[in-house]
Amino acid sequence: MIETGIFGGSFNPIHTGHISLAERILTEARLREVWFVVSPLNPFKRNADDLLADDKRLEMTRLALKDHPGLVASDYEFRLPRPSYTWKTLSRLRDDYPDRHFSLIVGADNWLAFDRWSHPEFIKANFPILVYPRPNCPLTADSLPKGVSFIDMPLCDLSSTEIRQRLREGLPIDGLVPESILPLVRKYYAKGGTAGSK
Repeated sequence: MIETGIFGGSFNPIHTGHISLAERILTEARLREVWFVVSPLNPFKRNADDLLADDKRLEMTRLALKDHPGLVASDYEFRLPRPSYTWKTLSRLRDDYPDRHFSLIVGADNWLAFDRWSHPEFIKANFPILVYPRPNCPLTADSLPKGVSFIDMPLCDLSSTEIRQRLREGLPIDGLVPESILPLVRKYYAKGGTAGSK
């Protein structure tokens, strides 16, 4: 079985923190690949008015991961009903890729709210969960149930929200996103850009 981590998110935009995190988890959890599953509509972000078009977020994610072996951009959820529920995505992935063993990657903030997800017990019963630390979300390995692992690693304070805010304010974002997508991020998210458009 090919050990594969599922790292879902809006990636609005993808940033260097996402990549560093995935590379660390790839090693620590002994995964073959981590799939960055770009979500077309997060159920918890239905009212987001600054979500860039799906194809543009996917374009940047693919370009950002191009030179990172084991990290793969995925448009899998683009073909599923919306909004994107993780339990449905994982179920379909398991059916479509019987040669792979999938684990779900979530931040400590999401784990602490996991019971509010759709069908959390189904996910916990059927898929290993890998939890990484998040700011202001105290969590220890011994507090987690069976099947849930804590990946101890440095905190990453960087967020896509911060990057969008900096661009709106005309502040630099050098080093916050990969160099390969810096021009696209500036083009798509800068004041007067095309966020939310097709």
